[in-house]
Amino acid sequence: MAAQSKLQNHSHDPLVIFFRQYANLFKSRVKGASRTAKLLSTLLLTISIISSGYGVQRWWKSEKAEKATGRRLLRRNSGLRGKDGSRTIYVPYKDTTSKVVIHPTKLTTFDAHRRLFLQPPRAAGLGDGSQPQVPPPQTKPGLNLAFLHQFLSLLNIMVPRWTSKEAGLLLSHSIFLILRTYLSLVVARLDGEIVRDLVGGNGRAFLWGILKWCGIGSVASYTNAMIKFLQSKVSIAFRTRLTRYIHDLYLNDKLNYYRLLNLDGGVGTQADQFITQDLTLFCASAASLYSSLGKPFVDICVFNYQLYRSLGPLAFSGLLINYFGTATLLRKLSPPFGKLKAVEGRREGDFRALHARLIANAEEVAFYGGDDMERTFLDKGFRDLKHWMEGIYSLKIRYNMLEDFVVKYSWSAFGYLITSLPVFLPLWGGLGGESELGDIGNTTGRERDRMKDFITNKRLMLSLADAGGRMMYSIKDLSELAGYTSR
Repeated sequence: MAAQSKLQNHSHDPLVIFFRQYANLFKSRVKGASRTAKLLSTLLLTISIISSGYGVQRWWKSEKAEKATGRRLLRRNSGLRGKDGSRTIYVPYKDTTSKVVIHPTKLTTFDAHRRLFLQPPRAAGLGDGSQPQVPPPQTKPGLNLAFLHQFLSLLNIMVPRWTSKEAGLLLSHSIFLILRTYLSLVVARLDGEIVRDLVGGNGRAFLWGILKWCGIGSVASYTNAMIKFLQSKVSIAFRTRLTRYIHDLYLNDKLNYYRLLNLDGGVGTQADQFITQDLTLFCASAASLYSSLGKPFVDICVFNYQLYRSLGPLAFSGLLINYFGTATLLRKLSPPFGKLKAVEGRREGDFRALHARLIANAEEVAFYGGDDMERTFLDKGFRDLKHWMEGIYSLKIRYNMLEDFVVKYSWSAFGYLITSLPVFLPLWGGLGGESELGDIGNTTGRERDRMKDFITNKRLMLSLADAGGRMMYSIKDLSELAGYTSR
């Protein structure tokens, strides 16, 4: 009897049914084929097997030759120079070597990107679009078309084509972000089922739910770790691409490293900060913004659809009104974080330049006894920087208080009102209201299902509030990215 029950369970398995149908279809096609078609199929299969074996053999020989070349070139400056200016480097890894080809930036690429940076859009208010020009200094860093134009121009350098490494990392990052959203839906439903079985006293289903919870938790933990890992990889890839581009533009036969510092129109003494610190902060902010904007946006779309099905159109309309009202309120009361970050970076650079000037002119300062004067300059520079940062922190405190109250507490209270609609207004409650109207006679079962639906909807509302909160927080991050982009 046990064996028969197992066979019956396997016969209803969707995967078993799919494989059986596929096998029957394949057998019918083979039986109905002519003798010539069978011979051609056999010949093609044989050729494909031989070709695959030959390809694997050639790949193995090329890998072996590459490792041998790497071993011969394994020294302090291991590498080969190509005719096009590229450099091939063999990097040792364990008992093998990996080949890395570094291509120089072409002059045509510099010319194309020069037009991107020096030709602002007409809608940005930076010019009439007829003559190439640099955005004027009075353009304030912030969420405007000038920032969008600058960021998209930098994005063309960071992701030069769809087949690049950076595009592959962004695609992998997107897949894991979507997987995390799907796991959030599964966890919300499973949470409701566990509470329902606990209230109903169904011990077997409760234990099975706990086992499923642990299994999903392991997958979710791996997904979260991969999201953080890929975010770091994207940041490093952006920084590598921009650093190589800047080095090719900065160190060439046109003496740009000299013209940038000493001629009129240069950037003064902050070139090292632009290339090192500001570039690092920009890449980290751009990589984190992809996940802090992309995943919450997907979460909001998916969770809103699920809540629309569960709670009905009235709840969905209330959620949309809440989103737009909250976004408008926070946008109106938000300080200009982009401008503040840009000024902070400039003051940091000025303070750093004072130390660099003292180091460069240490002999003259010691000879003329100017240490007291230099100390006065350094103290004044640090005092100005400290006052500015204290002002930023005081603005952040007030804004964070408002943001936390609106996003966490007011949204939670509004969520409780929304999840109560199927109970108090079943005609406007979507699928939850239909279940309330359908189980009028079964009081015990209705209470269990009500508990399950409430826990599931509450979990979705909490995830939705978290996604909305991250979207609201990302406005501040986006403003800071605008400051880094302007630098």
